[in-house]
Amino acid sequence: MTPLSRMNRTMCKAGLVALFAIAGIGASPVAAEDAAPPPALVESLDPVATPVAAPAARYLQTTGDIDDEILLPAARDDDRDDDRKWSRNYFSVAAGALSVPDYSGSDERRLLPAFYVRGRYDGYSFSTRGTNLQVDLIRQRRGQKTDFKFGPIISLRADRSGSVKDAQVAALGKRKLAVEAGLFAGVTQTGVITSAHDQLGFRVVALKDVSGRHGSWAASPTIDYGTPLSKRAFVGVSASMNFYGKGFGRYYYDIDPLGSAASGLPVYSGAGAKAGAGKYSFGVAGAYSLSGDLRKGFVLIGGAQYSRLTGRFADSPIVAQAGKPGQWLFGGGLAYQF
Repeated sequence: MTPLSRMNRTMCKAGLVALFAIAGIGASPVAAEDAAPPPALVESLDPVATPVAAPAARYLQTTGDIDDEILLPAARDDDRDDDRKWSRNYFSVAAGALSVPDYSGSDERRLLPAFYVRGRYDGYSFSTRGTNLQVDLIRQRRGQKTDFKFGPIISLRADRSGSVKDAQVAALGKRKLAVEAGLFAGVTQTGVITSAHDQLGFRVVALKDVSGRHGSWAASPTIDYGTPLSKRAFVGVSASMNFYGKGFGRYYYDIDPLGSAASGLPVYSGAGAKAGAGKYSFGVAGAYSLSGDLRKGFVLIGGAQYSRLTGRFADSPIVAQAGKPGQWLFGGGLAYQF
């Protein structure tokens, strides 16, 4: 099993937030994924920052010249091109490590490598979150405060496709890697609460299995918020809910008589009985620039996400008896913006 397939064990939210994607996190979209923003001022957090004007009355803080994407703001040159129509181009890569549950619903953990890529060219944005790739087909105009998003997404779901530590769950057999394709849509508003540069976003991701594995669908609405604390620091939070089709529940959480005989776990058919909500997640992530400016150079990133399986999914024996419904994901790494 490759590191790429292992990573999707818990990073198929769209909703996500944890490490390289709270928003941006952050997280897988279906994946994806609160705390109130800290009322910090640039002068107290960044004594060498350029002095800035007093904040507008409707904001809680001022942060200077910081803007754009949640978690890792886009790199921006100080050019004065008045003829430029679209937001500036940028590219960001990140690598690190994740501590994740062994499978969705497991009480065992494992350490995995993690990678992240995002960017924008000529107004079109793209990013990876966990093991998915998405492209925003709505171009972002220069200086716009309201950014609508819509585009295709493709994702790999590898839950239980490799080795599983729990002997009973392992006896149920491996699940094959699923390829899912779909669409995402959302909107992000810049300049909402703490400054002219914070962002509040909402998005929905819908995926359909196109590989014939679980033969079903998954969908996730996510809300996220991010704010710069200074030119060096950024923090974001998110919350999401995952919904699954009947085939998804049958493939990953139900246990047939043969599986019961092999594993010793009871027969279970509740997860595939009907479609519905299966998991909710809350996440927090942060970034700190080593160069003194989040828009360029090396950036330390880190995050955590709490997810909890609900209802018929949480009642599955692979969760209720062999694992647990509530799970944490932790991660950290280094990004470079240019």
